[in-house]
Amino acid sequence: MEPTAKKTIVQKLRKYETDVYASAQRYYAVLSAINDLFLTEREIQLIAFTAVKGNISYKNIREEFCEKYKSSAPTINNMISKLKKMGVLVKDGSKVKVNSMITLAFENDIVLEVKITNG
Repeated sequence: MEPTAKKTIVQKLRKYETDVYASAQRYYAVLSAINDLFLTEREIQLIAFTAVKGNISYKNIREEFCEKYKSSAPTINNMISKLKKMGVLVKDGSKVKVNSMITLAFENDIVLEVKITNG
């Protein structure tokens, strides 16, 4: 009896986003889902915003986030603490940034390859 060859299924999906923030949010939402991180929408927004801006350390950047997403400074601090413990955000000198392993240039098109292995 011959062993059954495994099939690889390829499915292509395309999503157009309006700006770099939306692209970054989509990317981090996918990462959260694939890796079972269970990030909230606000946490994804903070990660995306931080990745686009480069850091979330300065008062003016935090105020811009609060204004854009109708949030508060204490909420940002709580999220930063949680995301640093998870390793999503990291301290780089005096700046809090997105971990370089998951940072992209969101001005460019993004192509993700997701491989889910069975067995």
